[in-house]
Amino acid sequence: MRLRDLREDHDFTQKALAEHLHIRQNTYSQYENGQRQLPIEVLCQLASLYHTSTDYILERTDTSVPYPPRKNKNV
Repeated sequence: MRLRDLREDHDFTQKALAEHLHIRQNTYSQYENGQRQLPIEVLCQLASLYHTSTDYILERTDTSVPYPPRKNKNV
C-alpha cells in the first residue's frame, strides 16, 4: 500500500497519524507494513486526510485525484 509514501509526502510521522486516527503508533506501523489489515473506517479517514481515493491508497489505480462528490439522488 501507499501509506508510507503518502505519509512522508505530507510530512507526517507515524505517531502524529496514529494520534489523528485515535490508534496506537504500533498499530499504524502494522498497517503500513502490511502486518495488519487496514479497517475500512481508517481507510476512509486516510483518503479524506490525503484528499485522494481509497482505490489510490489500495493501489487499484495510479490516479491520486479523488472521485467527484456523489450527488444526492432520490431513489
